[in-house]
Amino acid sequence: MRLLRKILLLLGTCLHMSCKYQSNALDIPLEVLAHMNMEQLPTITEHSPASLIAFPFEESFPMKCEATGNPGLEFRWTKNGQDFDPYQDLRLITLDDSGTFIIPNNGNLTEFQGNYRCFATNKLGTAMSEEIEFVVPNVPKFPKEIIDPIEVMEGQSVILECNPPKGIPPLEIYWMTIRLQHIEQDERVSVGLNGNLYFSNAIKTDSRRDYCCFAAFPRIRTIVQKTAMSVVVKSNKLLKDSDSGSGRGYANSLLERKPSLLTPTAKESHTYLMKGEDLQLECIAEGFPTPKVEWVKIGFHELPERAEVESHGKLLTVEMVNEEDEGKYMCRAKNPHGEVVHYFHVTVEEPPEFEIEPQSQLVTIGADVVIKCVVKGNPQPSVAWRVNGQPLNDVPTSNRKVLKDGTISIHNAKPENSAVYQCEATNRHGTILVNANIMIMNIQPLILTENNLQYMAVEGKGVVMHCKVFSSPASSITWSKADSANAVEGERFSVHKNGSLEIHNIMKEDMGEYSCFAQNTEGKVAIAATLEVKDPTRIVDPPRDLRVLAGTTIQFSCQAEFDPSIGDDFEILWEKDGMALNGSENARYILNDGVLEIINVSFGDQGFYVCVARTPVDQDVAVAQLSVVDVPDPPEDVILSEHNGRSVKLQWIPGDDHNSSITEFVIEFEESQHEPGSWREMMRVPGNHHSALLKLHSHVDYRFRVYAINEVGRGRPSQATERYKTPASAPDKNPENIKIEGHLPHEMDINWEPLSPIEHNGPGLEYKVSYRRQGTGEDWTEHMVKRHSFLVKNTPTFVLYEIKIQTKNHVGWGPDPKIITAYSGEDFPSAAPEDVAVDVMNNTMMKVRWEHVHKDKLNGHLGGYRISYWRLRSLLDSKKTHGDKHTLTFSGERNHAVVTGLRPFSEFSLIVMAFNSRGNGPGSHPVSFKTPEGVPGQVAAFSVTNIQKHKVTLTWSPPVDANGVIIGFILQYQLINDTEELGSLMTLNISADSNKLHLQDLEALSKYKFYLRCCTRVGCGPAVSEERTTVPEATSTDVASFNIRKSGSRFPPRKTTVSPVANATLSSIALLNISTTVSHNFANISWIPGTEQTESELYVAFMNNREGNWKISDALNSSKTFHIIEGLEPATEYTVRLMTKSWVDNSSIFEDVIRTSAKGLASIHGGISNQGWFIGLMCAIALLTLIVLIACFVNRNKGGKYSVKEKEDLHPDLESQGINDDTFCEYSDNDEKPLKSSQHSLNGDLKGKDSGDSMVDYGDEDTHFHEDGSFIGEYSGRKERVSMEIKGNNQSTA
Repeated sequence: MRLLRKILLLLGTCLHMSCKYQSNALDIPLEVLAHMNMEQLPTITEHSPASLIAFPFEESFPMKCEATGNPGLEFRWTKNGQDFDPYQDLRLITLDDSGTFIIPNNGNLTEFQGNYRCFATNKLGTAMSEEIEFVVPNVPKFPKEIIDPIEVMEGQSVILECNPPKGIPPLEIYWMTIRLQHIEQDERVSVGLNGNLYFSNAIKTDSRRDYCCFAAFPRIRTIVQKTAMSVVVKSNKLLKDSDSGSGRGYANSLLERKPSLLTPTAKESHTYLMKGEDLQLECIAEGFPTPKVEWVKIGFHELPERAEVESHGKLLTVEMVNEEDEGKYMCRAKNPHGEVVHYFHVTVEEPPEFEIEPQSQLVTIGADVVIKCVVKGNPQPSVAWRVNGQPLNDVPTSNRKVLKDGTISIHNAKPENSAVYQCEATNRHGTILVNANIMIMNIQPLILTENNLQYMAVEGKGVVMHCKVFSSPASSITWSKADSANAVEGERFSVHKNGSLEIHNIMKEDMGEYSCFAQNTEGKVAIAATLEVKDPTRIVDPPRDLRVLAGTTIQFSCQAEFDPSIGDDFEILWEKDGMALNGSENARYILNDGVLEIINVSFGDQGFYVCVARTPVDQDVAVAQLSVVDVPDPPEDVILSEHNGRSVKLQWIPGDDHNSSITEFVIEFEESQHEPGSWREMMRVPGNHHSALLKLHSHVDYRFRVYAINEVGRGRPSQATERYKTPASAPDKNPENIKIEGHLPHEMDINWEPLSPIEHNGPGLEYKVSYRRQGTGEDWTEHMVKRHSFLVKNTPTFVLYEIKIQTKNHVGWGPDPKIITAYSGEDFPSAAPEDVAVDVMNNTMMKVRWEHVHKDKLNGHLGGYRISYWRLRSLLDSKKTHGDKHTLTFSGERNHAVVTGLRPFSEFSLIVMAFNSRGNGPGSHPVSFKTPEGVPGQVAAFSVTNIQKHKVTLTWSPPVDANGVIIGFILQYQLINDTEELGSLMTLNISADSNKLHLQDLEALSKYKFYLRCCTRVGCGPAVSEERTTVPEATSTDVASFNIRKSGSRFPPRKTTVSPVANATLSSIALLNISTTVSHNFANISWIPGTEQTESELYVAFMNNREGNWKISDALNSSKTFHIIEGLEPATEYTVRLMTKSWVDNSSIFEDVIRTSAKGLASIHGGISNQGWFIGLMCAIALLTLIVLIACFVNRNKGGKYSVKEKEDLHPDLESQGINDDTFCEYSDNDEKPLKSSQHSLNGDLKGKDSGDSMVDYGDEDTHFHEDGSFIGEYSGRKERVSMEIKGNNQSTA
């Protein structure tokens, strides 16, 4: 147990403090020792440092000495040059097979204090260590003493001596009070390098009783305190005398004096220090005023770059001095009364250092041995040689001599010359020692590299194949390839001194088996090696640099090519800043197949990422940088400085910009009185500014904060500053945006924009309102108000006033206000324009002229003129009626205007009036005028009925707006079957008194488009059009006709619907003119495919309405234009549907209710449909249907407007005319249901077109015009209603 305790104590001590001995040992490889029991000289491998200090808080102190050698070693020690055996002292702890012993801290350490040296010996020689000094420090203490108080006159110098005790350096001196408060140092007071406290001149506040010097020894963790010292500074009474000349001069002569040095005291001094130490030169001077110290290096313009002046100029420090820092330095202390200097001669010395260190050698028997030891130092070290630890002269040998330069030469070396040689160099700064092992022996070659090694190399790169040989004398080494008897040679092949073969720029033909041969005088040996050449590994898709926002997910991709024969030995590794990521426990790093994914990127992730594509042969590397950006961090250390009443300087330190430069800082403020807690922006400064001078309002309690902005966005604000309240002051400004309004003739309302609360600059803000009539010389009328408006009553109408408004608070008045001028309240104009004349320009436009109303009659600022006009009658009607009045407004000073949008062939009346802000003046005398004839509007109620095989019947009504005397109608029609070629346009002139036309000689089963225009003597109006398709010869043709937007039947009322599904289907199945014809036992449903129709399947379903059972046809191709339903019962009602599906639901393209005729009354080629009474009945039904349709649309579109294009598309757009359009009306038993059919001419909205043709939409608002009379407003007045309004173009410009 005692041995175990010793071992544990030894290991703990060695771990705590050890010194590896850098021995110059003979390097015999372990492999050699494994192959042969080779003898070795002793070599010190580890020993304690040159100085071992026994700190009192340590448990033990190891004296280490470890060595190697063969045969085994014996250790011995010397102490102070005398033999010392630690094994004989039971107080010491030792271990077997080791020279180390441990000194326990048992209270008797002083007995072991001294200089130790270790020796390791075997039969071949002895190695020795450097001297190890074991130092047992005493606990430093100040002597106990009584120190008398130091009394000085005010202005004299004082030195308080510390005289610290000796101890283990470093030593640190502190001057403090009994309460451990540091004595403040400045230009007058300082602590010297020697520990003394210096006062260049004393002042009254230096008097105190507790000046304490504390000496700290950090290495032994000790601080000691000197007895407190007392200083009494007495006042010079002469300073308190009157300012008489003699008294003042005498006092100054005592106090003010030129400097003298307190330390150093001599004129010059010498300083010696070792290279690498810190140079410290000190000059402390006394005098009054306090001297200032300057430093120079003689012969140089400035001090060395590494020189620093500290301690208020009294200490010059140069760290890590070298030869260049040698020289002469001067300090100069001066004040206004003179100066004093001191010169320092600085010498930089060096401890011993080896320039040529003795080298261990393995030498062949009979060879010459040279052992060199060259040292340098300042002063020059002395060199002593030893052999096996003994002085060289004590071990004479005939073949060894020492040359003049200290080199040892051994001639014709023999095995007995093997020994350990020591070279020891010493000067006053230290001692160095080195051991050199000299072995004299012969050994046959021994190849230490393993035989039959396999090497892999990359084409184009290099490879080194090893052949490590140990021998004496040295062996010659050659390499050859198996397929050649000669040694390898060429520029690409190199055999190194250590035997290795290096091949540069490898080629495929270098692959194969190689042999290494080693040979000397003692023998020859060889080994083999095999070389494989692989394709290089290459990264083909390297990762790219990324700059991303914090919190995002990023990916680095790295793809590489490598030799296929390598197989699974290829891997891709990732590193970040030198740390491997593969196998990382961080779950945010995901590595998969050459892709590195980082989730939720943070700033800790930014850096350089290295992709390593590695095989056993080579690797390729690619680097990418990840930069993480984010909004800036809040600025720090936001402080206020330079307080100057209403201005303050705000300073801050920018926060981290997170890789995105700060573009600007925003300064916000919060004040506690008016809007506490609300932060508002005050100003912005560029991103390179870190302070701002803030201009503030008075009487405001401010806080400030700052936030930064970069390209990512706005950062969080900083912490708020402390509050800063500005003093109150008079207002800085008067109200702005003063507005004078006169709502009534004898009043003047003054309004202004009030000062914001923060602009009050103090409490009690009021406004002084002053006014007077301009040019009358009246005194100002003044009123003090707190609100921001004032009403002046009993003013003359429209008189010019001068007004000014000035602010005032409890501190004083604001600046002198500016005077503004304004008029008092206005009244209505009192006169009407005269000489009103009208010039009719064409049938829709006229020009009005008038004379200006005199300014004295305006009673205010002229707003402009208004023209009111109304239609008296149409010139076709002799009865006059007062139509709706229209009013146009024309701003500004003008005497004419142009009125457009008049009704042609009408009589009008108008008046002109002036207006101001109060309102309109009286109107002028009415002026009547007439507009000439114009073209008529569209024909009303145009319909195509009685559609038969070769003829149709057209009916219409005259246009609502005839605009003149109708002289006739023009009908045009043409074929528009589904071909690109159109039929020729046929034209018929119809008399003015006609409203019906039977058109014959049409082609059967053909589609026609009909255009009808009404004409006056001026011209023809816009056309209304209809499209219809003639039918095959049948009994009756006035049956259901479906043209996308309408469907009719000869049996009203009935319900014809287009289902929602049909509405969706029509985009793909566009059918036109779906119609049905019936006989007594069959029905024909026909249609025309749309122009963009693609072939698809259709189904026809029909149901006997009495039975309720549906029957569905087979699939029909939509390109077929009809389908015949056979087997129907006579005089029976059926429901017929056209569908896109083979089952019946509520969705269909077309639905109709038909009724078969009684048997024998009709046939497909003839029947009652050809009888006169039947035709009359059908016409009556058609006319009734037309009247119902017109009534339906009048009811739905009453007051609306419709447009009819002059030229309609020949093929309507089904989608734009949607089958569920709101214009659909349906026949129904319930009158509330709209009609299904609608006239094409009525299904347009003329609003867009009317806005260009008519003057305005009627309304109650005024209509404004520009100077040139162009329209800028609206008519005023009630909207004109008609029973049915179908408008065309009602404007014609002559």
